[in-house]
Amino acid sequence: MSARDWGVLLVLCGAIFLEGIDVAMLNVALPSIRADLGLSTGSLQWVMSAYVLGYGGFMLLGGRAADLFGRRRMFVLWLTVFLLFSGLGGLASEGWTLIVARFVTGVAAAFMTPAGLSIITTRFAEGPQRNKALLIYSGTGAGGFSIGLVAGGLLTSAGWRWVFFAPVVLSALILVAALVLVPRSPRPDRTGKPVDLAGGLTVTAAIVLIVLGVERASHASPVQTVLTLGAGLAALSAFVAVERRSSDPLVRLGILRGGALVRANLAALLFAAGFFGFQFLVVLYLQELRGWSTVQTSFAMIVIGIDAILSPVLVPRLVARFGNARLILGGLLVTALAYGLFLRVGADWTYLAMLPALLLLGIAFALTYGPLTIVATEGVAEEEQGLAGGLLYTSFQFGAALGLSATTAVNVAATASSAPAALLDGYRAALWVPLAAALLAALVAAFGVWTRAGTEVTAAEQPAGDRPAAGLPASR
Repeated sequence: MSARDWGVLLVLCGAIFLEGIDVAMLNVALPSIRADLGLSTGSLQWVMSAYVLGYGGFMLLGGRAADLFGRRRMFVLWLTVFLLFSGLGGLASEGWTLIVARFVTGVAAAFMTPAGLSIITTRFAEGPQRNKALLIYSGTGAGGFSIGLVAGGLLTSAGWRWVFFAPVVLSALILVAALVLVPRSPRPDRTGKPVDLAGGLTVTAAIVLIVLGVERASHASPVQTVLTLGAGLAALSAFVAVERRSSDPLVRLGILRGGALVRANLAALLFAAGFFGFQFLVVLYLQELRGWSTVQTSFAMIVIGIDAILSPVLVPRLVARFGNARLILGGLLVTALAYGLFLRVGADWTYLAMLPALLLLGIAFALTYGPLTIVATEGVAEEEQGLAGGLLYTSFQFGAALGLSATTAVNVAATASSAPAALLDGYRAALWVPLAAALLAALVAAFGVWTRAGTEVTAAEQPAGDRPAAGLPASR
């Protein structure tokens, strides 16, 4: 890659690092925010839910906006919005101000993140060069989350507002670098092509309502959950009807006919469900049962961040040797092993007893996350790369909400009292949720390996005259 390519990649890695560190630091700071602003448990939950709704609900629209209105333009614009509302969150003196700031910050991330990913997938040629760029990119995002756990604990000890002000400084540096290093690209020609406003409104309403219903399932009544999910499914049906009739749809439904893309998104959803559910349980175990501080908990879990080193250094070689499909399957099986090892967690486990599971999870993340990103964007036309990125990140976000909700529900149902033994029973019961998600994801990935192997055999058996010419991709 040229020096300019490395500069562009550095900027985009900075943005995904910013998104990861922002989420992780806020998770650690929540107890301090509640104490300072006097928030109820419901209001505190909305500080997190508002970001999830903004991020997950607008991700698909944000990805398509990058395709329609220009990737650099969307990236720079929404990075600026992210900067401003992060600062507003740090200045908040009331709960509602903080909730609004987190919602808009989530919306900004929903537009900024797929725009950044699509800049990579359109700038770097499909193959080894793009794979390397995507693996560095995904490793940086994971590293941001891991570092954010520690940085959040340290900044919160100085004052929770620094958890919001630190991303302001970082995003300002990234914004300046983006204006200098990311080249302008011609705006897509939209002459005679009206924007599919009805499609945008219905798909955003559908995703917001579904994510809200899933994310609040463990906190709301069953009737409220069913009504919210029902409204979301109705909006989704309306969106499909609108897109089928549109001459220039916001989302071309035909993109979902790609088996590899659908498998990658489904595996990503299940992987995120297990990962975030497991992390939530580990934090509860360390802080509620063991009495560890936020800083101690952060340092204990930083070992998961080993994927930030493995993704750019080791994984490209493994992808070249074994292929993405086999690597994803292997990573998901290692994920299941990590969760399985933690099932026998005890009330007096030493950190060395926990370390194998946490270390395996970091390795599994490296083997899985980057290759999933590659498969979810591979073979997609340049004008739909933003849409492909939006689909992938929507899957991750929806999976995270689903995993947290399911894990919380099982944990609450299985915890009979606040006694240590009862708490431990609740954690052990809830740990089956991440394990089940990982095994289901591995099953989905196994179909990808089987399909890929079948395709390769079929191609090998074709007469020479029927095979693709050199330099052209074989059918997937």
